[in-house]
Amino acid sequence: MKIGGNANSLSSYCGAEVFLLERMKKEMIRLEHVTKSFQTKDGEVHAVKDVSLEVREGQIYGIIGFSGAGKSTLVRCINLLERPDDGKVIFDGKNLLELSDKELRAERQKMGMIFQHFNLLRAKTIYENIALPLRMMKKDKQEIDRKVMELLELIDLVERKDSYPSQLSGGQKQRVAIARALASDPKVLLCDEATSALDPQTTQSILRLIKKVNREMKITVIMITHEMLVVKEICDRVAVMENGRVVEKNDIVPIFINPVEEITQNFINTTNNTNKINELIEEKHPLTQLAPDQQLVRLKYSSSNTKEALISEISRRFHIDCSIVFGNVEVIKDAPLGTLVTIFTGTDENIKRALDYTREHGVYVEVMKRGHID
Repeated sequence: MKIGGNANSLSSYCGAEVFLLERMKKEMIRLEHVTKSFQTKDGEVHAVKDVSLEVREGQIYGIIGFSGAGKSTLVRCINLLERPDDGKVIFDGKNLLELSDKELRAERQKMGMIFQHFNLLRAKTIYENIALPLRMMKKDKQEIDRKVMELLELIDLVERKDSYPSQLSGGQKQRVAIARALASDPKVLLCDEATSALDPQTTQSILRLIKKVNREMKITVIMITHEMLVVKEICDRVAVMENGRVVEKNDIVPIFINPVEEITQNFINTTNNTNKINELIEEKHPLTQLAPDQQLVRLKYSSSNTKEALISEISRRFHIDCSIVFGNVEVIKDAPLGTLVTIFTGTDENIKRALDYTREHGVYVEVMKRGHID
């Protein structure tokens, strides 16, 4: 049972200044009403349905969805590995669908791509795998050697340059795949489930490398994933896909504070334990059994109010007791975000005044259960 919210004031710390700074960045990719279908033995499959989105230069843009949502097809439409049935794909100011084959090949060189299963050539050494795009571009031997060694330094695998993929761990293979994708000095790095085959610790190291590439080499990144933890870790903006459509898109902090769609909320719920309370309520767990003068309340707050002693203040001011059941505080894009599940004890009038006061201070309030109703 949601009572009143205050999501607008809660997300206001993102503010007009941040929005304007983002809008001032150059547009790198724009998709306009992109649609893609496939004919199968079971009939026509609509993999991507009327998708429009915009990626700005320097962003790390996440596209998240469950298996079959259409996200991998969508990323292949960006570099025209799959040609859309309809719509526009604008890359660096050019509609790729209007280019000749030669012009399209030139634009594709500006897009590097990495995959879930690395796609390294098993019969070639690490050095040779990274050098391959440069040889295809007919670079001279000296330039190839300089670039490959520079990239080996970046991925911290200089000493393994003569090894073969079979001799590397999964994380090392993905580092090589990233280096190979960067060999042609792309403007955009497309990552299709780049961490899905990796353990959590290795995933973190790959995400740190991608973030370093984004910041130091000024490369725009598009992350295709089914893991909200990946989105939370490095993305600036996210689009949520379901059944071929983008059902929600927003900057990363507002979407964590105030998700609109149920599927977005479900993804966010996988990243913390505060939503365990919903299961406990359904199970009638003793922790959620309330006295008549108690209410179970969820509070969400942001960097604008994390330092304020609101719990202590409302307890003193409105003569109520506040007991914390669950708590979670994390930092997303340098912004502290917190969730508390609390039991408020007091008169209905005092609790109501306390919740109104809390909302006025930019905290999102959800009354989950009232003791005198259950």
